[in-house]
Amino acid sequence: MNKTKTLDLICLGRAAVDLYGNQVGSRLEDMSSFAKYLGGSSANIAYGTARMGLKTAMLTRVGDEHMGRFVREELARAGVDTSHVVTDRERLTGMVVLGIKDRDTFPLIFYRNDCADMAVDSGDFEPEFIASSNALLITGTHFSTEQTYKTSKTAIEYAKAAGTKVILDIDYRPVLWGLTTLGDGETRFISDEGVSRHLQTILPDLDLVVGTEEEVHIAGGSTDTITALKRIRELTDATIVLKLGAQGCTVLDSDIPASEAHFEVHTGVRVDVLNVLGAGDAFMSGFLRGWLRNEPHERSCAYANACGALVVSRHGCAPAIPSAEELDDYLSRADSIPRPDLDARLNYLHRVTTQRNPQQWDDLCIMAFDHRKQLFDMAREEGVDVARIPYLKQLLVKATERGSQQLGNSHVGVLIDDTYGQDALNDVTGRGWWIARPVELPSSRPIELEGGRSIGSRLKQWPKEHIVKCLVFYHPEDQAALRHAQERQVLELYRACAESGNELLLEIIPPRDLAADDDMFINAMQRFYNLGVQPDWWKLPPQTPVGWQRISTLLKARAPYCRGVVMLGLDAPVDELKKGLMDSTGVDVCKGFAVGRTIFGEPSRRWLRGDYSDEQLIEAVLANYMALVDAWQQRQRAA
Repeated sequence: MNKTKTLDLICLGRAAVDLYGNQVGSRLEDMSSFAKYLGGSSANIAYGTARMGLKTAMLTRVGDEHMGRFVREELARAGVDTSHVVTDRERLTGMVVLGIKDRDTFPLIFYRNDCADMAVDSGDFEPEFIASSNALLITGTHFSTEQTYKTSKTAIEYAKAAGTKVILDIDYRPVLWGLTTLGDGETRFISDEGVSRHLQTILPDLDLVVGTEEEVHIAGGSTDTITALKRIRELTDATIVLKLGAQGCTVLDSDIPASEAHFEVHTGVRVDVLNVLGAGDAFMSGFLRGWLRNEPHERSCAYANACGALVVSRHGCAPAIPSAEELDDYLSRADSIPRPDLDARLNYLHRVTTQRNPQQWDDLCIMAFDHRKQLFDMAREEGVDVARIPYLKQLLVKATERGSQQLGNSHVGVLIDDTYGQDALNDVTGRGWWIARPVELPSSRPIELEGGRSIGSRLKQWPKEHIVKCLVFYHPEDQAALRHAQERQVLELYRACAESGNELLLEIIPPRDLAADDDMFINAMQRFYNLGVQPDWWKLPPQTPVGWQRISTLLKARAPYCRGVVMLGLDAPVDELKKGLMDSTGVDVCKGFAVGRTIFGEPSRRWLRGDYSDEQLIEAVLANYMALVDAWQQRQRAA
C-alpha cells in the first residue's frame, strides 16, 4: 500500500437490508419466514473485501432507524471503516425481499423509493477521504439519478486528482433505472440506448470495469459481446473483467480480440448451484483481493471464481462470502469439493472466521447463575415460593452490573437459564457482555436437552449473542452404551449450533463414581474432537499446572480457533478457587472463571429466608464476586 494512503478501497453505493426467504423452492408469496442479512452491492463488496483482509471503507447513507444501525454494525463487524456511513434522518434504509424458487428463479422486490443511500451527497465526504484510498469503487445504480450521478462524478474527480484508481461494477438492475414495473426486480437485462449513453460518460475515467456479459452489453450499447467490448475500449483504457458465469472469466487489458474464441478464460470451479444472488459481489471481492495487491490476473481470477462458487452454494449474499482463511483452504482442494455447503472443514472455517462475535474475550469474570435445580431446592428448604427465583436472578444481574462498572463490559459475563431467568436474560442482552445459557436438563445422565430433542427449532428463538452452554457428566471410561448416548446428543447439539450460528460452550464434569485426573479431561476433550465436535468454549473444573499445559497443547494442535477455557467453581471455597486460578498462570487458553454458588449461594439463601433486603443481597454478592475478580487479576499480573 502507498504510504500516503491508509485504505485499500472505498465503496460508494447501495447499502441495504436483504430479507431472504428461508423456504427454498417456495414462491415468494408462500414464504413464511425470512433471514435478515446485510445487502446492497456496494455494501456487500465492502463487507467481502474486508473479509479478504483489505482495508475497506464504506461511503453511503442509512436511515436513522433499526435497519440503518444494523447495516452500520454489520459492516463494522467485518472490519469495514464506517466513518463515512452517514445517518439520513429524512429517509429509510433500503430493503430487498427475495427468495430462491429454483436454480434459475430468484424472485426479488426492491424497496428503495427515495431510500437513504440514493441521497448520498458530495457534502458527505472530503477530497482528503477519497485521496486516502488506493481505489474508489462505485456500482452502476449510483449513476442512475441526477443526484447520485453528480455525487459519484465528484468522488471520481477527487480520485483522479489524488491518483486513486476508479473501479466500476456495472451492477445493472433494470428496475432501478425505471425500466420495469416496480415489482420486477428479477429481470436482469433490458436493452436501453439512454442507459448505455449515460454509462458511457463514466467510462473514460475508469481504471477497472467489471461486469457480466449482459452488463457489458448495456455499457457497450450492443447485445453482441465483442461489439460491446470494442465500444467500451474506444472510450477507456481500463482493464475489463468479463464474467462468464460457470465458465469463469476473462481479463482484457488491451485490444479486444475479434472473437470470444480468442479469450484467455480463467476457469471457475464447478459446484452445485443453490443461489446465484450475490455471486457477483463475492466475485468482485475476491478479484480485488488480488488486483489491489498487484497479484497476477490468474491469481486474482482464482480468488474471484472461488468466492463466486462458494456463494452460489449458500443461502444469502454478504454472509456467504468467505474469509481469506476459508478461501485459501478451499483453493487448496477445490477440485475435490463439489458441494462446499456440505464440506465440514469449510463450514467450520466459515463459522469461526466470519460468523462469530468479533469481540476478543481474553479476560473474563463470569457470574454463573443458570442454576435451576439448586435454587428450586434452596427455595423449598427455606419454605418460600419458587416464583421468587426469577426476581432473585434479576437482582444478581444488578450485582453483576455494579461489577461491570469497575471492570468494563468487555470483561464481564453471565450464565443465565431461561427457566427462571428469562427476564434476567432480557435485561443483559445487547450490553456487550459475554452471555451463555444452558440447554441441558439439570442432572440428566445420559444428557437430555430441555424442551425435547428439537434443539434446532429452539435455537431459532435465541439471540445470536447467546452462547449455548451444555453440561455433560462424562467420563471416557463410562459404559459404552451410556457414553455413546452422551456423545450422540452432544454431536447433534454441535450441528444445531453450527446451523444457528450460536457459539457452543461444552462443560465437562466427571461423574462422582469415577476417578478424575489430568488424563481424564484430556481424553474426554480428544474424544469429542475425534467425533467432529469443535466447541467454541470449554468449561472445566480447576486443573493442575501440568493439566493446564496439556490442555493448551491440545487446543493449539486440534482447535486453533477455539475461544478458550473458563474455569468453573462447583461451590468450592474461595481459597480453593483462588488456588485453581493461580495454577493456570501463564496459560493463555484459560480466559477466566465462570463461578456461581461460591458467589451467590449463601447471600441468596439469606435473601430467600428474609434476612437480607434486595440491597444487602446485591452488596454481598458483589463483594464475593469482586473477591474472585481480585484473585483473577492477581493471576493476570503474575502471568
